[in-house]
Amino acid sequence: MIHYNDYTLKQLEREIINCYEGIHGDYTNHETMLWLRKELINHQALAHQKELLPAIIAFNESLREALHTMYDHAHRLYAQVSAIQPDIELEAKCYMSKEYPSLHPLQHENRQELWEALCDTGWNRLYESGVTFSLVLPRDIEMPFETFIGMDSKPDNWNERLDPELTGDLHLINAFHNLFDHTNFALTDFIFVREFVEEINIKTEKTLSDFMHSK
Repeated sequence: MIHYNDYTLKQLEREIINCYEGIHGDYTNHETMLWLRKELINHQALAHQKELLPAIIAFNESLREALHTMYDHAHRLYAQVSAIQPDIELEAKCYMSKEYPSLHPLQHENRQELWEALCDTGWNRLYESGVTFSLVLPRDIEMPFETFIGMDSKPDNWNERLDPELTGDLHLINAFHNLFDHTNFALTDFIFVREFVEEINIKTEKTLSDFMHSK
């Protein structure tokens, strides 16, 4: 299906790892390498969407659940802390686990090192806010969860660039679209992820406290 052993792709991934680990020094166009790798893989993946459909569906559901957990946790924490210190701002973000997906069909050849480069927000800059935009409280306190994930209007399906007949009724959330279209993850990088990490930052006028919670 996906030709991970393609010579060009293998050489490109090796160069990404070498540059990320500093073996070849500072590579100023590292983001271009990530983008090129994404395009090479997606060119193949989009020709095999039917085979990838179960993984796409499972990932979308796992992503939705992770964002719902983060959304609920953020609101509970904001209520607790603001009751003691009213003048606060809470920002919640959701990231994919930094552990290489155990479900990915390729499980060798420095995949963890490559995954770390892909998850590095300095390299994959549009991933800085995580899988989607940040939830900020109290600014977004009235925002329903369905609005947060882009499911509050028709068509409630963020399947741009995918086969409309195959994916027309999948209800893909906006975070799926963000990862697929706006970051340098290839489709087959993230659809095998099932573990997520949330990051919650609470700011007051005098302090900044970080709360981390792993699902």
